[in-house]
Amino acid sequence: MCDDPAMPPAVARALEEYRALLAEHGVTWGEDPIPYVRSMTTDAYLMGATTFRDVWQGMIRARHPQASSGELAERFAELDMDEVVRNVLAGKVSDNLAALRLTGEGLAVEAHPLAVLDGESLRTTLLVDSARDEPATVLVDGRAHEIGPRGARLIKITSGSEVIADGGRVDLAPLTRPAAAARLRLRAGFPCKWSVYGAHGQGWYPEGAPARRDYHVLPYFHGDDVVLDVPAEPLTVRVSRGMEYGSAELAITPAAGEETLVELAPERIYDAAALGWYGGDMHAHLNWAGDMVGTPELAAAMQHGEDLHVLNLVAGNVSSARVYDSEALAHWAGRDLPWSDATHLARLGVEYRNDLLGHFYAFGLSAPPSRFHTGFLGSVDWPPNSVACEELRGLGALMGYSHPFHNPVSDTDGPAHLLWQGRNCSSREIVADAALGLVDSLDVLNHSSIAATAVVYRHLIGAGNRIAVTAGTDAMVSFARRGNQSNPPGWARVYAQVDGPLTAGSFAEAVRRGRTFGTTGPWLELSVGGHGPGATLDLSPGERVTVTARSIGPEVERLEIRTADGVLAEGPPAELTCELVAGDPTYVVALAVGGPHERAFTGGAYAHTSPVYLDVAGRHVAREQDVRWCLEWLDGMETLLRRQGTFETAGQLGDHLELIGRAREVYRARLG
Repeated sequence: MCDDPAMPPAVARALEEYRALLAEHGVTWGEDPIPYVRSMTTDAYLMGATTFRDVWQGMIRARHPQASSGELAERFAELDMDEVVRNVLAGKVSDNLAALRLTGEGLAVEAHPLAVLDGESLRTTLLVDSARDEPATVLVDGRAHEIGPRGARLIKITSGSEVIADGGRVDLAPLTRPAAAARLRLRAGFPCKWSVYGAHGQGWYPEGAPARRDYHVLPYFHGDDVVLDVPAEPLTVRVSRGMEYGSAELAITPAAGEETLVELAPERIYDAAALGWYGGDMHAHLNWAGDMVGTPELAAAMQHGEDLHVLNLVAGNVSSARVYDSEALAHWAGRDLPWSDATHLARLGVEYRNDLLGHFYAFGLSAPPSRFHTGFLGSVDWPPNSVACEELRGLGALMGYSHPFHNPVSDTDGPAHLLWQGRNCSSREIVADAALGLVDSLDVLNHSSIAATAVVYRHLIGAGNRIAVTAGTDAMVSFARRGNQSNPPGWARVYAQVDGPLTAGSFAEAVRRGRTFGTTGPWLELSVGGHGPGATLDLSPGERVTVTARSIGPEVERLEIRTADGVLAEGPPAELTCELVAGDPTYVVALAVGGPHERAFTGGAYAHTSPVYLDVAGRHVAREQDVRWCLEWLDGMETLLRRQGTFETAGQLGDHLELIGRAREVYRARLG
């Protein structure tokens, strides 16, 4: 990479530094070990597991039965993460983990035997799992590993490692099986996402490609006319290309010693760009610690292989002062990245971060900001995020809060449930910033809780704030195995209806005008009296308008049409029509929902439009219940800042209280 003449020297040096951090510290790159950094060490082994949160909270409650919900996260540092992995897996092994079980009767190796070609060595991880009441020592390649009573330890090994336990050498033969080599050439005619896998889900990749896994734990890589070595045994070849395409699959047994051509292409389900709509991921990372180093070449292959129209690669910190990819931002700020073309636009942006106030993305900025984060390593939670919003807006950025909320909440819940969860990245300041017109959007489609974020979004627009639905996945090129964060970017997208050619400016303007919907895959249209999202209709009391929602996508199970007062109509997918009689000012949004599906790279299918606003007799929507919900939120935010904020002076807290006070004035005026 450093020898690439097109690579800016500062970016090349940064990538070399990241490689050194990975070599020295492993997946955390030496970041401050706050809970989400500590969890990085386990994520690669727990893909597909659904009980992680319950297990670690149960382990803490076993030690501290009286611990409150807030105290659970504070005690996370007490846990042995290797034991957490053992407990979550509950006796299972996977393609990247074998187990050495130590029992009172002896020991045993458990593994899915993985194919190796031509005597190659297998690199994997050995989970030493002790059921004994006394400590044990296991030697791996001469190094001693102490296992506590009923403890566990994750140890990197190869199939040729020497493992000694109970005074004898452990037979590692169950880890592998020899296989004759064959070769596949994969061709679709355009860049795609490919998965090639065999027994036990073992993945196969072209030379040099990272061993990535998506949310469904399928191996994948991107490209066209690619060649890879595989075993001469039954394999599945699968090809897809983002959410506008379906998938195609082929079962094949390639001949040993020969190259087999596979020509396979996915069929298009819908063509958004042909209608003037372009899909973007407003929040993805090139590097953010990880089990590999993300490069521009990998990001380019992903964007084109997923047919993602707009990609915002954000520079941001993890838990310390270092801002990853700040060198790339400094070089490319205000310019399209080199692999951009007429229908694929990539930019370097920013994730501005404070774990108490929230994180937000910035897209299309002309230069790096003066500040990227506050509140880390014990530093002060100051200035308010609003100051960064104002600076980034001055740099021309489109902005919206990212991965906003994590805990389930219903339409009738008050805001307290989302406020009182400690420093967890929740977008707490958005209620103030939206009222003051400082942000443009909310990432309703995200890797946290889409449903909870949608509830907050509808409170915000019901209270009179005009912000758009966007999508930010927080996908990370530098993680090959990390749940939906090792998905390729664009597994959720904001589609924006753009006037004219696709540019950073035209896309940002479409979002600012609210001409958007966010989706995990379904196409979703909303028409209110012939007008789409972002429009405002000025109606007379009693006037009738026809509302229609349309969807495309096999994953959709139900359509909803909602106003500020709740569900107006619901029904099966494809098309839903109803009539609305103008009363109080309101808004109209459409939703498409469904359960788990191969096209949904998170828990289920979901799409949500931005509103069509219905003014009545010149009055804008400002539903009393939603305005009071926002005022209650601001009261809770003030209490939270007083109790949990870190400040050096009364004036620093005062700046937050002044911001909250200005927002309160806006909401109270809307009540009038």
